[in-house]
Amino acid sequence: MAQGFAQWGNDLYTGRKSYQIVGNRRRFYIVAIVMVLLSFGVLLTKGFNLGIDFRGGSEFVVSNVSDTSQQPAIDAVSEVAPAEVPRVTTVGGSAIRVQTDRLTADEVTEVRDALAGAYDVTENDVTTAFIGPSWGKDVSQKAITGLIVFLALVGVVMTIYFRNWRMAAAALIALFHDLIITVGIYAAIGWEVTPATVIGFLTILGYSIYDTVVVFDKVRENTAGILDQTRSTYAERANLAVNQTLVRSINTSVVALLPVSAILFIGAFLLGAGTLRDIALALFVGMAVGAYSSIFLATPLEVSLREREPAIKEHTQKVLDKRAALVAEAAEGTGGASRDAQLAAAGVQATGQLQPGSHQGVKAQPRRKRGH
Repeated sequence: MAQGFAQWGNDLYTGRKSYQIVGNRRRFYIVAIVMVLLSFGVLLTKGFNLGIDFRGGSEFVVSNVSDTSQQPAIDAVSEVAPAEVPRVTTVGGSAIRVQTDRLTADEVTEVRDALAGAYDVTENDVTTAFIGPSWGKDVSQKAITGLIVFLALVGVVMTIYFRNWRMAAAALIALFHDLIITVGIYAAIGWEVTPATVIGFLTILGYSIYDTVVVFDKVRENTAGILDQTRSTYAERANLAVNQTLVRSINTSVVALLPVSAILFIGAFLLGAGTLRDIALALFVGMAVGAYSSIFLATPLEVSLREREPAIKEHTQKVLDKRAALVAEAAEGTGGASRDAQLAAAGVQATGQLQPGSHQGVKAQPRRKRGH
């Protein structure tokens, strides 16, 4: 199994096997657009389930309870404030968290006593806290500021590093895609948005841009001097770069998702760790979506932008014209054989790509020897 996977990776790297990711980019664009629109639809119709850290209110935590049923907490709050609809969650295996809107000092005392009686614990086992909405507003503003600064720095650094603003633009669009879909899925599930959730949202951006930069680095390597040859187009060499980094992207994503999955499904659902659940869901969805965008979205977007350049457009047409001439010559030499046979004789696959071993767009670059 491992040997077969390794052989598959080697075939992708050398070009003996290739998937038309860039060539089928319109399909991936449609998938991305549909997912982004659905995410926007969820945000507009359902919205976020903001936690107490963002909306403010009173919070009670009942510890050392033998029964973690939520109904006693709801009844206890209703006795003191009938109009209140509390949010009750289980924390671990022996604690209950109750969140309400802002209560008066007398109401807080009464609810605390009622919760202690409902769960048969002492008053010392019930802790209270009040969180003002200004704190959540400050957190939101800082998160938005951090996001804007991050995106600006990504655009500047990538433009300088790759000496190409189109790669920076494609990476930023992919980041926007990852963030919107992650936020939309989080909103659809309906879990509370906490500071841990915001941290998760910001963390996935770093992961996504890291994977995209690796792919773009290979694209730059494969397309160096692209205008000096007529064997392959820019899109084909970029597609080869995606294939060459496909195994690495898959391995990195799987390794990154395994511990996050453990936190999400074991730590959150089995152990009831609410804070871990919030950040783990954002990370899990964001990493999965980021892996998709780095493979199927970022490079195709960059190719679409580059093909608008007059030089690249002219070069692509020159390569296609040369292939058409080769096919015509092959047709004359094969005496009107089938189209596939004509393409094979000309060294061109039916997909329009050059066959491996004939005039394939680019061969695997020899590994540089590292000094010791």
